[in-house]
Amino acid sequence: MLGILHRLIGITGEYKTRIRLSYLTSFIKGIMMKAPLVLSFIMISMFMLGRMDRTKCLYLGIAIVASVIIEAVFEHITNVLQSATGYMVFADMRMRLGDHLRKLPMGYFTEGNMGKISAVLSTDMVFIEENCMGVLSELVTFIVSQGLMVLMMFVMDIRLGLLATLVTAAFIVVGNLMLKTTLRHSMIKQEDAESLTEEVLDFAEGIGIIKSFNMLGDRSKRLTDEFEKSCKESIDFEIAYSPWARALYLTFGIGTSLMLALAGLLFGKGMIPDTYMVGMALFLFDMFVAIKSYYSQMARLTVTSASLDRIEEVFEAEELRDEGKKSLPDMSTADSVMPAIEYENVSFGYTDTDVLKDVSFKVNAGEMTALVGPSGGGKSTIASLLARFWDVGSGRILVNGEDIRNVSLGKLMDSISMVFQRVYLFQDTIYNNISIGRPDAGREEVEEAAKKARCYEFIMQLPNGFDTVIGEGGASLSGGEKQRISIARCILKDSPIVILDEATASVDADNERAIQEAISELCRDKTLLVIAHRLKTIQDADQILVVSDGQIIERGDHEGLCAQNGAYAHMVKLQAS
Repeated sequence: MLGILHRLIGITGEYKTRIRLSYLTSFIKGIMMKAPLVLSFIMISMFMLGRMDRTKCLYLGIAIVASVIIEAVFEHITNVLQSATGYMVFADMRMRLGDHLRKLPMGYFTEGNMGKISAVLSTDMVFIEENCMGVLSELVTFIVSQGLMVLMMFVMDIRLGLLATLVTAAFIVVGNLMLKTTLRHSMIKQEDAESLTEEVLDFAEGIGIIKSFNMLGDRSKRLTDEFEKSCKESIDFEIAYSPWARALYLTFGIGTSLMLALAGLLFGKGMIPDTYMVGMALFLFDMFVAIKSYYSQMARLTVTSASLDRIEEVFEAEELRDEGKKSLPDMSTADSVMPAIEYENVSFGYTDTDVLKDVSFKVNAGEMTALVGPSGGGKSTIASLLARFWDVGSGRILVNGEDIRNVSLGKLMDSISMVFQRVYLFQDTIYNNISIGRPDAGREEVEEAAKKARCYEFIMQLPNGFDTVIGEGGASLSGGEKQRISIARCILKDSPIVILDEATASVDADNERAIQEAISELCRDKTLLVIAHRLKTIQDADQILVVSDGQIIERGDHEGLCAQNGAYAHMVKLQAS
């Protein structure tokens, strides 16, 4: 169990000094906890021996009151040093986790890890900071208090001291067996909590599809099964823990009874004076409270071990390498002969199987290259690799002649804007959602971007105009309105490269024209990489790449590809019919 304590201390980082200092304050607090009992024993003994006078009684009374006050002061100091430190530690850890998640490849978020991330943030970190950081100081207090009790027994009689030591050893044996059992079940319980969180998120995110396809019964059963599984494991945890908890209480009761019996036997035989017998009665019911409380608290730490495992697992996820120090050359001053974007023999796979195989093409500055082909062919993957959502498996991607892996992620993303079909807006004002494109932009620039994106008019019709707070994900806006706001922030960003997943593919006819006009404003004088679904929208593209099974099977302009009567010509005919 010292390993768990060591791990807890290990995550405190720069706050370790505060934690270690709290051990000293906890040590003093532990002594002060037992000081009133010891002083009371001395006072009673002096009364029984006839050695008490008014002055001694006054001094001992003052000492008892002082010990209580000192205990309270050091308990407050300990809480400030340790419990408050727990909140600071996890505030920093949440910030580090956010920075870490930002650097992870997008694939991490599509591999069933959302439940893990949610559980870490909403369960694991909260549990440790609220329940376990303060336990560290209490454990020190309990150890000191128990040590003082055993020492007092040795002072009174060596046989009482030896019995107190044996009972304490019995507590340690029972307590450690209890901790092994609860540690095993804690790991299972945490895994179930992660699975349940994943299922709840999946159910909530897909509720529209679930209802529309009348799948409530099936999906609700899966969710219900997860709740029942979680409930069962919680009950199993309690069933496994309860016998050991009872054993702990039995050890306390039997140990206390044995101490009283031995003291009575020794007193009956005249081996200890009556003052010690009175002292024994005074100490008896506090004799093993500290060690019992110690293991009761430590049982809580077994959940902490499983929580730490999951936290560490998320932090150990491999980040995208971001060691590049270079900046991208300015496209306006770059060599006009050099392609703005170039893929050289790029292969990539999410697992061991390649999704892209030896893809090569060039995009000149200011030109449009369209990616077309069947779903699952690799179009979105090609575009995502340019933004370094993942890193290529082999080959390289160049922007203005520079390998994007040699450019810092921040500098790379400054040069790229992305508009996809699925738009996400934050629960914030419309103004702030647009200004994400360039946070230092003035209000006039934000409003001008909104006008170019054809969303100014409907924004001004909202109750508070640009200061209207929209629901999470843009729930209070239509799909077309959300799309135009996302285009507005890309216009404001004004990046030289635009990745466009045809934004009009899933909007109504009323919004389509406005979005097309907004896209025209966004794409003016930009280098475009377009994922096309409606072939009529890319007939004027400078280059069309037909992607199938991770390979480019055809390339050329619209007229040339139609003349070849190949895969592209077949798709054109299908959409025309």
